[in-house]
Parts: sequence; structure tokens; C-alpha cells
Amino acid sequence: MNASAPVPAPLATSTVPAPLATSTATAPLRVGLVGYGLAGSVFHAPLVTATDGLVLDTLVTSDPGRQAQARAEFPDVRIAASADELWERKDGDALDLVVIASPNRTHVPLATAALTAGLPVVVDKPLAATAAEARELAALAERTGTFLSVFQNRRWDNDFLTLRRLLAGGELGEIQRFESRFERWRPQLKGGWRESGAPEEIGGLLYDLGSHVVDQALVLFGPAVRVYAETDLRRPGAEADDDTFLAVTHANGVRSHLYVSATTAQLGPRFRVLGSRAGYVKYGLDPQEVALREGLRPGRDAPWGEEPEHLWGRLGSGESPLTGGGTPVRTVPGDYPAYYAAVAAALRGGGPAPVTAYEAAHCLDVLEAARVSSRDGVVVEIPAPPAAP
Repeated sequence: MNASAPVPAPLATSTVPAPLATSTATAPLRVGLVGYGLAGSVFHAPLVTATDGLVLDTLVTSDPGRQAQARAEFPDVRIAASADELWERKDGDALDLVVIASPNRTHVPLATAALTAGLPVVVDKPLAATAAEARELAALAERTGTFLSVFQNRRWDNDFLTLRRLLAGGELGEIQRFESRFERWRPQLKGGWRESGAPEEIGGLLYDLGSHVVDQALVLFGPAVRVYAETDLRRPGAEADDDTFLAVTHANGVRSHLYVSATTAQLGPRFRVLGSRAGYVKYGLDPQEVALREGLRPGRDAPWGEEPEHLWGRLGSGESPLTGGGTPVRTVPGDYPAYYAAVAAALRGGGPAPVTAYEAAHCLDVLEAARVSSRDGVVVEIPAPPAAP
């Protein structure tokens, strides 16, 4: 497969659930959000409330401080201390969508409870600890005819959308190597479950930022067949990986070199993509996360997802972009709101999920293989992902 061809079809798709039966065709879909930490407060709550056709109805957190924060930010939203309250709501009081943005260890049990109750579900990445668990959730959604999607917002990063456009246009030629870096300089540990070494917490950067860079590589270049990885604990007292490298070989022959790190004192390019005709180099992270953290909101604070011209990537050959080589390429604006717009459209019309559980499962195939590779110092072969039923 020529990597300059259009983006591959999804790795597998599930049966499309039937559209929701709402009281009126125009009634907003009521959303329950489980978790109000980083993911819930910075990403999900603002994006849900910015989406036409969705309304944040209930927020679940047992933390008094976060309950107070939620009441201040969303005075009309109901607060619940336990997710069990969501499953118990019946008939006209039932929710139309549950978003799970709680710690990683809770994703599978909460998603299982929601699907069993017949509630459509969005789960923050990673969907599960293992690909097998992810496929079990996908199968449960199939059996119950219930919508299930995974929040992979980095598919709507500005640089990723720009690269997809360049690949579709064939401007790079046949892709030989894709380099992707999600690096930070955080030399001091922050604590919390994300940095825990306890296996049940599913902490560490491999499953955190690694979920993003691996997912992006799979969307761009298709299934992975081989993985080599190096995971390290660099910071004093670190329990989980904080500096990790993956080399992924795709079925079409493209090689992806993926870096995630909290210990990078000098940041590398976000993307460096090398093709037979030209290369594309892009520095700097998409600005949407920073904007959301600062309280800016899509639809209210425009222009959304734009970045200044001096941050645009450069396309060319034989010259360094740092010395002005290549041609500036306008960065496509980032569009995180597109994810929940697609969710709302799928729930209304019975269409496909914007990110499927089967896609998330193959991402987990790669992450699991990376763990084995790093532990044993070997290259790990990955079987072709099974097709959806």
C-alpha cells in the first residue's frame, strides 16, 4: 500500500447502533459525566457544553472540592457522588449518553455497567488495560446494540489534520518514516495515579501520551505488525515510565518512530515526516489544550484552534526548516469540538462512532507489545487485528 494514498479505512467497525428514541427530534441529548479531574474538567465538560444538541445534565464526583468547582462552573448541572445513580435513572429521567473520564482503572467496570444498562458510552483513552478487555467491551456493545466510542481527541489536533491533508494530496510522495514526539519538561514528579507504578492504575506515559501517538500513527498508516520499545524511569522516585520510545512497523512498510517523555529539556519537532518527494517538519503542540485550561471555549472564543504563522510547519527537501528551508504550510485549525459533534450525529442518526472500540483495541495491541519489547529487549510481532463480528 502506497502511504501517499488516502487514509486507510478504520481497522474494524462495529454494527451501527440504532438512533436514540428521544421525546422530540430537537430535544438536546442529556449527558452524564463521570469524573471531574483533568480529563473531565478541562476536556469533556467544556466540549460537551459547546456542542449543539448536547447538554451536560449530571456530573459525578465524590470529591467535595471538585463538587464545589463543578457547581460554580455549571450551576444548572446535577451533582452525583456515585456513578450508580446514573444506571438507576429510568424512563423519562434516563440519560442519553454517559462519558467516563475517571481514573484508568475504572474505565472497564464503569463502561460495562453503562452498556449493560443500555446507555451509550464515551470512554476516555485508554479504553482498557489490555486489548482483550477492549474487545470484550466492543462485543458487549454489539450484543446490547449500544453506542460505544473512545475519546481520542488528538485526531483533531491541528498538526495531525494538516498532515492528513498533505498525505491525501500526495505532496510528500511515498512515506518512508514518520517521527512523532509528545515531549514535555517536567523534571519533578506531580504524584497521583497517572504516575503510579501499581499495575491496576494503568499509569505511566506509555498508556497516557503513548495512546495518542500510537493512535495517530495507526490512523495515518494502518495496522502495526512489529514493535520495538524502550521505556525508562528517569526522575528520582518515579514508579512508572516517564521517557519512552517506540519503533512501529506498519503492514504497508511505513516505519513510525514515536517518542513520549516528561524529561525532555530541549523539545524536538512534534512531527518529522519523510517521504520520497519531500519532508514535513512541524514544531509545537496544538494550542487547544492550553486554551481550554485557560478557560477559553469553542464557539465563544474565536478563532478556535488557530495558531500564528511563525509556528506553521515547513514542506521541502534538502534544507533545514530551522534555517528557513522549505515552504511554510498553513496549519489547519485544530478542531476538538468535531469529536462530540460526530458523537451527537451518530446518536441522532444511528451512524458510526468517530473512534471505535476496535480501533482502540489495536492501539492497545501495540502498547502491550511495547511493554513486552521493553521488558525482554526483543522485537514483538503483532498478529493482524481480528475483524469485527
